[in-house]
Amino acid sequence: MRVSPDRAELLALAVSIADEAGRMLVAKRPARPEVVETKSSPTDVVTALDRAAEELIRARIAAARPYDAVLGEEGGDTPGTGGARWVVDPIDGTVNFLYGLPDWAVSIGVEVDGEIVAGAVSVPRRGELYSASRGEGAWLGGERLRCNTGVALDRALVATGFGYDSGRRAVQAEVLAHVLPRVRDIRRGGSCAVDLCSVAAGRVDAYYERGTNYWDHAAAGLIATEAGARIGGLRGRPHGTDMVVCAAPGLFDRLHDLLVPLDPERDAPAVHE
Repeated sequence: MRVSPDRAELLALAVSIADEAGRMLVAKRPARPEVVETKSSPTDVVTALDRAAEELIRARIAAARPYDAVLGEEGGDTPGTGGARWVVDPIDGTVNFLYGLPDWAVSIGVEVDGEIVAGAVSVPRRGELYSASRGEGAWLGGERLRCNTGVALDRALVATGFGYDSGRRAVQAEVLAHVLPRVRDIRRGGSCAVDLCSVAAGRVDAYYERGTNYWDHAAAGLIATEAGARIGGLRGRPHGTDMVVCAAPGLFDRLHDLLVPLDPERDAPAVHE
């Protein structure tokens, strides 16, 4: 019979590795990082330090838990038999990193039996490290986090993000035009992980976005829910690439009901000059 890994040990390791990777990225970031590859579009970029950070993270996981699986944004899915799978985004917010903006993060979530049970998100340029263990709350350093509650939709500060494909952006702009007049204001930070941690910390009231990947929200989604937020997709579906919505339960329902008639999960044909 397999014994489940100790969650406290998993969390401690995730925190330690995220912190080390974040410090490495700050130390080694050149004045003008170079793009080494593009993915889904010319604006969906990879830098050499994305790869270096993931290599460091994988090496630290392998040294401590050599039989665990790892799913990384840059290195793909490495199977394992150790009882846990590590879900890694070495730099969430690569464009911010490229331009020298502070809102980028190292995100490490730990999955056991298909459920994220521990997560750490380091935001190095802000000197912040968020963490959570399922059932044990969410933390920013030594401060326990609580999301904002009792916020009316028209008083809600809502974070969102935009995809790389021009057709998807066109739909997202259309959706935003309907959302903006009905909320306090919109914030676009450029990192799903940072936005979800901002919900947890009460820095924004809600977040929604189409097109994020599992590694973007694995750790930060747990941090937000452990801070009292609800996270999900539309029409009762789980959150994922189609849509992520996150807010305190009452506000979640109101934002969800605003979004559904706008059909935000569609994409328009790509725009070409």
